[in-house]
Amino acid sequence: MTYDELVHDAEKVVEVLAQQPEVDAKRISIFGHSEGGETTTRVAIDNPTTKIKNIVLADARIQNTRDALYFLYVGLPLEYAKQVLDKNHTGSISIQQAVNNPIFGHYMAFSLADNQKNYSSSATTSTTDLGTLSNVLYGSENSNSNRNTTSTRQIVGSSAAGSISIDKQLKPMIEKTYEDAFKTSIGEIHSKCETPGFCPKYFNSLIGLEEPTLNIIGNVSSSTGILILHGQNDSGSPVQQAFLLQQRLTELNHPDHTLITYPNLGHYLYPSSMWTTEIGPTPEYVLADLYAWLEPHSGLSPPSATTITASATGTNTSSLSIGTNSSRSSSER
Repeated sequence: MTYDELVHDAEKVVEVLAQQPEVDAKRISIFGHSEGGETTTRVAIDNPTTKIKNIVLADARIQNTRDALYFLYVGLPLEYAKQVLDKNHTGSISIQQAVNNPIFGHYMAFSLADNQKNYSSSATTSTTDLGTLSNVLYGSENSNSNRNTTSTRQIVGSSAAGSISIDKQLKPMIEKTYEDAFKTSIGEIHSKCETPGFCPKYFNSLIGLEEPTLNIIGNVSSSTGILILHGQNDSGSPVQQAFLLQQRLTELNHPDHTLITYPNLGHYLYPSSMWTTEIGPTPEYVLADLYAWLEPHSGLSPPSATTITASATGTNTSSLSIGTNSSRSSSER
């Protein structure tokens, strides 16, 4: 399938929902997470405003696909090298320490081996695509891909001594690995998807999107409420993207938008470090915030209730006040 077909499917779902006798077509809210947030925004724009009363964007992807992937495969590993591996702040890191690191060691070894011909591995070929790199970064040690990259890591770690400059040497290597994989991913549309999430036909349709969500958010009706939920430790869609989205809505004078960010939560709104994405149940205080916002915005609560306060217990929580008829600024949980 293509991305446009995915959006079309979501629009058909909304149409079917609106036709149900128990549904008020004027009070439909859509929740979208990650890429779903990108899709939700487009559904809200394409449908009559009477059908979409509210949208909720959770850790939504708002930038173009190429920039999002660059951050994932280049920006994040380099930032990790600078903040974690370069303990003495010299601008250089030990090669052995880098390739043996449990977080990005696979990918750094992969990039070193891919860029230096004196290393070799069955995992490093000229046809490596982003699906392979995804397995390198996030796959389990038991996967075939990571068995290969573990071998690569051992080869590089045992053969390379000394240190490497993060900006002058490591960065160009990682960028080359990413660019080669990117070109391979868009170079050919295969008849079937070999790596889930990186089907060439679908990937090409994402690359072909003319406008990222940040550029089209202004096309969402001013009568549509917008709630943005974002984990501050999101390693997939950095929290700065949520602030840019809020800033854009403020510039456009969108009358009803709210941003809530959560310390220590990652891409799935579950406790995570800023370098890794953990998956688990959504904390109850996040659901409480969602409910507190949706209840008045759904029209089910009395119009006179101008302020809803949601609170939760825990070391990283605080109260959140939501007004109902004014532009909102960000609030931190």
